[in-house]
Amino acid sequence: MRSRLFTAAAFCAAALSAAPAMATDVGGGFSVTGGATIVTDYRFRGISLSDEDPALQGTVNLNHESGFYAGIWGSSLDDTPVYGEIELDLYAGWRGEIASGTTFDVGLLYYYYPGGDSAFGPSDYFEPYTSITHNFGPVTGKVGAAYAWDQSATGGGDNIFVYTDWTVPIPETPVSLRAHLGYSDGTLSPTGDYLEWALGADFTHGPLTLGVSYVDTNLGGGPNVDAGVLVSLGFAF
Repeated sequence: MRSRLFTAAAFCAAALSAAPAMATDVGGGFSVTGGATIVTDYRFRGISLSDEDPALQGTVNLNHESGFYAGIWGSSLDDTPVYGEIELDLYAGWRGEIASGTTFDVGLLYYYYPGGDSAFGPSDYFEPYTSITHNFGPVTGKVGAAYAWDQSATGGGDNIFVYTDWTVPIPETPVSLRAHLGYSDGTLSPTGDYLEWALGADFTHGPLTLGVSYVDTNLGGGPNVDAGVLVSLGFAF
């Protein structure tokens, strides 16, 4: 139970991103986006939740032209009594441009583990999140935070996670470079607090995105927290 609690959260997130979503208009100002991704290891905040084995992930989002959205993201897991074999992240929020080139995002995420056995302890919990993204010419920078207040599944305490992401497209190529740095502090962190980071690149062709990342933490070289190279293949629909 504790190994999963130590790594909680991230709306839309595994270590590697899915392909860019292509919206399907369903009327009334609503559109649907989604995607499916296979990853060689489900790393969340630098820690493997698939026991360093491949994982299958997918997401479906309902978006409104006003900026409000809701969706579900799922991934296969390393099977444990508390969490089972599946993680489902249910979320809703609002995203919109608040200044030229600047986007604000705020929402609430619920972590749900349908295969978990309640006899081994609580597993499901809520986490609000927020982020600001700004375009510096072709470079995109993002800062964000997610906060889990004291709930049964958080082990009697709270946790704050802050991060920054940067994306740099290579001109006249389908390749983008990525950099990520995150800091977690609280009961969902293995040592009370820790740093995690990643460097990677994405190659996009139509609805397909091939990603490669190097991920690491300052938690040492133990199982599921050691440095590694991850590969993903995503398909957007």
